[in-house]
Amino acid sequence: MNEIDLIERDLKRDIWQETLDAVRDIKAGKVGYVRIVELPPVVEARQNLGLSQSRFADLLGVSVDTLQDWEQGRCKPSRTAISLIKIAKQRPDVVREVFG
Repeated sequence: MNEIDLIERDLKRDIWQETLDAVRDIKAGKVGYVRIVELPPVVEARQNLGLSQSRFADLLGVSVDTLQDWEQGRCKPSRTAISLIKIAKQRPDVVREVFG
């Protein structure tokens, strides 16, 4: 669809009715599907430590941009970083003890 087709389609929509129908479907138990999203190990490790992206990036010795690339799957960490991430994921207590 091009932009004009999308605009024409959207002009014909009744958003309020669609919302009302969706709420009725939910109340009736007609839920479409549930998608389970598996987090990348680097995100799990960072969350286990309770650190922000900037603090976790600093701990790993990389930029926030690099960490975000790893978390979004745009690129992969080095083997050394993967090892640190595994330790942080499985043993956050050890990382806290060593790095404070």
